[in-house]
Amino acid sequence: MILGNTPDLPPDPATYLAPVKPVLASGAQIVFGNLEGTLTTAPGSKCSRKSAGKTCFAFRDPPDYVRYFAEAGFTVLNDANNHSMDFGPAGQAQTVQTIHAAGLAQTGLPGEITLVTAHGTRVAFLAFAPYAYTASLLDLPAARALIQRARQEAPVVVVYMHAGAEGSDADHVTGQEEIFAGEDRGNPEAFAHQAIDAGASLVIASGPHVLRGMQFYHGHLIAYSLGNFAGYGNFGADGDLALSAILHVTLSATGQFEQARMYPLELSSQGQPTPGGDATTFVAQLSRSDFGSTAARISAAGAIQAP
Repeated sequence: MILGNTPDLPPDPATYLAPVKPVLASGAQIVFGNLEGTLTTAPGSKCSRKSAGKTCFAFRDPPDYVRYFAEAGFTVLNDANNHSMDFGPAGQAQTVQTIHAAGLAQTGLPGEITLVTAHGTRVAFLAFAPYAYTASLLDLPAARALIQRARQEAPVVVVYMHAGAEGSDADHVTGQEEIFAGEDRGNPEAFAHQAIDAGASLVIASGPHVLRGMQFYHGHLIAYSLGNFAGYGNFGADGDLALSAILHVTLSATGQFEQARMYPLELSSQGQPTPGGDATTFVAQLSRSDFGSTAARISAAGAIQAP
């Protein structure tokens, strides 16, 4: 999520997330979101260094936009993605400082384990993307070691991965290394399974910009992509790109899966999320197609159960 791109910003950003705020605030102690861009005033867009004629996207919101995410209910924001360095190290550093100054937790930098508390239980958040300026999902031994260390620090470990190809033809988990725009975007299934083997309680993702299926592995839920959530013209919003969801997961104090539910969303042509749409049916079909006997069972009402 990112609310436009300076100077092209929503006319009323304070109300942009209002349609989904009741769902975000529906009893969750921790609300995690992927910040697909920067909160900065730094100059020096990465696009200014690109060759002429090449497609390039660099996203930034004014730093005070962090309050709109906080007011919507978010408590943890992630920087492990391909847009956190859109305005270089200065832009990334200001983004991190801005998140912390707003009283929110942040994760996704190299070697970073973020600890938060819910109902007296310590929860570790780690986030990975295929870049050196994030915790890298391509360095599997280092990722495994970091997750194992997190498991020693907290009984509940949530891993986010910005993995996989992008776009309307990238709905399926291939089980193989995925390449997009000439970049190695990792093998999402292999990474997620390794994360759980190393101690993760839950694995979530959104890198492909479209919804993907869900799977259970050793009793733990993997959501391979929750799609786009919000963007004022930042992302495509046609066809399956307009389908989104909020995932509500309840874990025990020892990290065991208890229950989960999908809340389907649909995005307007400008990327504003509102409740509704066919996301639940879409993800249920993808899950069955890609994972068979290990697919998450998703009811018409969005309830998620292990197979």
